[in-house]
Formats: sequence, C-alpha cells, structure tokens
Amino acid sequence: MSALDRIRVLRVIARMNVGGPAWQASVLTRGLDPERYETRLVVGTTEEDEADFLELRDPDLPVTVVPGLGRSPGPLGDLRALLALVREVRDYRPDVVHTHTAKAGALGRVAALVGRVPIRVHTFHGHVLHGYFGAVGSALVRLVERVLAFVTTAFVVVGERVSGELVEAGIGRMDDHVVIPPGVAEPEPVDQMEARRHLGLPVDRPVVLFVGRLTVIKRVDRLLEAFERVLARAPRAVLAIAGEGDLADDVRRWAAPMGESVRLLGWQAEIATLYAAADLVVISSDNEGMPVTLIEAAMAGVPGVTTDVGSASEVVVHGVTGLVVAADSEALGEALAELVVDEGRRASMGTAAAERARERFGVRRLVRDHEDLYRRLLGA
Repeated sequence: MSALDRIRVLRVIARMNVGGPAWQASVLTRGLDPERYETRLVVGTTEEDEADFLELRDPDLPVTVVPGLGRSPGPLGDLRALLALVREVRDYRPDVVHTHTAKAGALGRVAALVGRVPIRVHTFHGHVLHGYFGAVGSALVRLVERVLAFVTTAFVVVGERVSGELVEAGIGRMDDHVVIPPGVAEPEPVDQMEARRHLGLPVDRPVVLFVGRLTVIKRVDRLLEAFERVLARAPRAVLAIAGEGDLADDVRRWAAPMGESVRLLGWQAEIATLYAAADLVVISSDNEGMPVTLIEAAMAGVPGVTTDVGSASEVVVHGVTGLVVAADSEALGEALAELVVDEGRRASMGTAAAERARERFGVRRLVRDHEDLYRRLLGA
C-alpha cells in the first residue's frame, strides 16, 4: 500500500501524564501497521504536579504539542487550542480523528467536525460523570457529552460496566459503543530481592503497592485507613506508594503515624521493578475506568485488591485473581489483611492473574482491535 493509500489517524489527548490514557496513546501511535496506517499524535502539556509519561516512559515518541490543550480549562486557552486543532486537521487531512480524555475529546471532535473529517472516534478510558466536579459541574459534563455524542461516529470504552454507565447517562447508544480493554506489554523478569533493594524496601516483609496520582478521586486517605487495619493483623506489612500529586503533602502527613510501614516512592520510571517488588497491588478509588495498574500487576503475576468501581472487576476476578470489595476502608483493610497473611493464596492468585492477563490484555490485541475498528468504520 502506498503512502497515499494509508489510513491517516489524528490522535488527540489532553496531556501525557503517567497513566492508562497516555500508555494507550503511545502504544497505538507506535503499534498500528505502518503499511496501512499513518498516525500523528497531538498532545497538551502536563501540570507541575503530574509525572510526564514522555519523560519517564517514552521520550522518543513523536508528538505535536498544542498549548492550551492540557488539563486546566479556560475560555481563551481552550479557544486557542481549538483553533490550533482545526489547523492540524486541515494540514494533516486525516481519515479518522480519535480523541482521548475529556477536554481533548470535546475540542478534538469539534475540530474534526469543522474540518469535515468523516470518522470521529472518542475513547472513554473511564468517565468524569461523578466524583470530580460536584453536582453542577457533573451535570454540565453530562450535557456536553450528550451533545458531542451526536457528532461522534463511535465510542471506544475500556469496559462493559463503564459502557453501561455511559449509556445510562444518555451518552451514545449501546450500538455506538465498542468495548476495547487496555493492553499492556509483558514485563521483563526482575528478581524481587533486587527490585526491593533498588527501591529501598525491606526484602523480608510483605509489600502492598499503590501506583497512581495522589489526588482526591484515588482516595489514598481510604487506603491509609485500611492499612492501619492491616497492621493490626500483620505488623510487618509495608505499604509502598508510587506516585505524586496535589495531595502529596497530605499523604505524607496522614502516613506519618505509621512510620516505616508506609514508604513514599514518588514516580518511578521502571515499572517492571515496581511490580517485581510487590506481593499485592491495591486500588482504593471512588471512580475508575479499567485501571491499567491492575492489568500491569496481573501481567507481572501480582494479585490485586480493588474497590468495586468502574470496570475494575473485569480485571480482578474476585476470589480467583484477587479480591473486589466495597468502597470503604473497613472492607478494603480486611481484604488486604486476608491476603497479606496468606502467602500461598497470593501465589495461586498471582499465577491465575498472569495467565488471564496474557490471554486478554496484551498489546497486540489492543492494536488489532483498533485496526479492525478503523477499517470497519471506513468500510475498508
């Protein structure tokens, strides 16, 4: 296929902060068949309290930066970003505009409509319909998304439960939704003792790992309350928190009474080292899509304990690859303690998690699903 015949995909994401959306944008930008696809990735800038995926994980990824496309909305910045996206559309002349994250989804789809792009796809890696903006803000978000649904050819949604929540909120119809779970690479094997020494963690104590932004929606306060319960049953347990965010100072203060039982690692570039050091991975959030942390952990053979939010339960099979619990500190603490003290059960769950992850959550499957979607939408 000649360069003129290749399908052009303009991918737009608000910012490449460390997390699932950035990882998938990177994988899809690099992974689509170059004989059939040409891709341009347009991004905004990260905030000061965020870890930059491009710096930590993929510094050579080619991107086009659009000022004003980042997280914080504002009329003038949003207008400049929209006009820049319209110019990108007219310059690149894509067959598909595929947007990721809420702000990029709004501006990118409008730019695609103005530029008469035939196929407009938006990925919901989760949603911000509740838990982020308060009652009035959430209502406004729902209204905007309902309007944008009329100019969207298809929605990619990371999980069945998230898709159902969106349809229930009036955002698209089930026929418009295509469920494509995230995909991650199998990690390079890392010795656990070496990983722990590298991270400064004890080599002879059970380690529970949290990876994520230290922000309200992640409910690290709940996690720390839960871990107090864990220490009552397993005093030698250690909680390792890998991440930064606007609540970093609060987390340090909340964790201080537990002393060396809680270790704050900041952002870490070597993901395989993090998971190799862990016996368990935990999600304590009020709202999630399909947490890539749980998938990465499973791929590394680490069982997960998660609150029952979003499509987390589509990654962690309760009682088989980990535990899924109600979103409260008591339930979370009991589940963590149950596995912290049972090394044999952790091991069997980790084996099951790795087998299931390799079958369902690989990178090649993620790329293939998107290639199939683009061809179907274009009638190719």
